[in-house]
This record gives sequence, structure tokens and C-alpha cells, in this order.
Amino acid sequence: MSELISVRLDDDAQRALAELEATGLSRSEAVRHGLVTAAQRLRDRQRLIDEVAELASDEADRGEAAAVSSMMEDLRAPS
Repeated sequence: MSELISVRLDDDAQRALAELEATGLSRSEAVRHGLVTAAQRLRDRQRLIDEVAELASDEADRGEAAAVSSMMEDLRAPS
């Protein structure tokens, strides 16, 4: 399903649109690409936030990370 929308672009958005159009995309393709890419980045960012929170709450993982860090410190050449 297609939906027609109208937007007012500021200078930054105009420049971004011009960059995308310079790659050969039509204006509509450029806008669709920009929207899909922005939404994907938000999803990726949220997945990363969720993963970090999960790891931070994992006692076993934190213990293992501390053990590896300690081992690496022991292996480091004296300064």
C-alpha cells in the first residue's frame, strides 16, 4: 500500500536528500531509503542497549570477565 505524504525539509534534510539523489535514487526512493535506514538504526541501537543490559546483569559473565581481566593483568610485562 502506498501513502502520499508531504513534508517540509530543513537545510540539513535538503542536503541529505541531495546526497541520496546524487547516487541515482529518485526523490521518492531516497526518502523511503532514509526512513527505512533510520528505523533500522533505531532497532539496532535498541538491540545493543538490551544486550548490554543483559550482559551487565549476568553475574557469571561479569565474573568471567573479571577473571580474564586479572589473567591479562598478570601476563602484562612489568613497566
